[in-house]
Amino acid sequence: MARQKGIIKLKGTIGDITFYKTKDGHLAREKGGIDASRIASDPAFQRTRENGSEFGRAGKAGKTLRTALRTLLLNSADSRMVSRLTQAMVKVIQADLTNVRGLRNVIDGEAELLTGFDFNIKGKLGTTLFAPFVGAIDRVTGEISVDLASFVPANMIAAPGGTTHFKIISAGAEIDFEAETFVVSSSETAILPWDMTPTAVINHLNTVTPNSVSPLFLALGVEYYQEVNGRMYPLKNGSYNPLALAQVSGL
Repeated sequence: MARQKGIIKLKGTIGDITFYKTKDGHLAREKGGIDASRIASDPAFQRTRENGSEFGRAGKAGKTLRTALRTLLLNSADSRMVSRLTQAMVKVIQADLTNVRGLRNVIDGEAELLTGFDFNIKGKLGTTLFAPFVGAIDRVTGEISVDLASFVPANMIAAPGGTTHFKIISAGAEIDFEAETFVVSSSETAILPWDMTPTAVINHLNTVTPNSVSPLFLALGVEYYQEVNGRMYPLKNGSYNPLALAQVSGL
């Protein structure tokens, strides 16, 4: 892989060189690789096929989780979140001790490994929200909750410059990764001033299916706003809003 440095950037293929654009700039690479039919049938590529199968399964699982949390992610995700989540899902699948390699999956893996995953690397929950919170997942009742005692926003939320207001958001999600279906509910506070005024106690209760046999997730985040002439605007289009999986309950 080589970087294009000329004034004119190319896209497409010339001879054996392919030119393309990525988030890292304009790049070029030589065409090549092994014929797909050989990879699909040659015993020498058995491990490649197994890895490909599990990587594809991880990608689908990540997409299902992202879709379930789409409302929250609209303002709380970085540009590389999809690939980071897929990598995290691969680790979950690799922790499956029930199925043989190539058939391992999220359900039989360790979904708890996703605990603490930050959807926005530019704004991590652990370095933003310092107010203590208590999250709970009750599989029997289907109640996924998070509680925060009263706190002083200016002291307990490390907000980016320009912030005048904020709100706390959360969601509870029940996800069937095999069927690629989900049940989700979410909560949010009102838009609150980011100042020295203590907040009220915050209690979020998000309900999913009681006695579910699917992995359950608690997502928690913060959204920042700037007040201009009496109107609230998402700060910098939400580029610094943190959102993370605060708790995960697998099976």
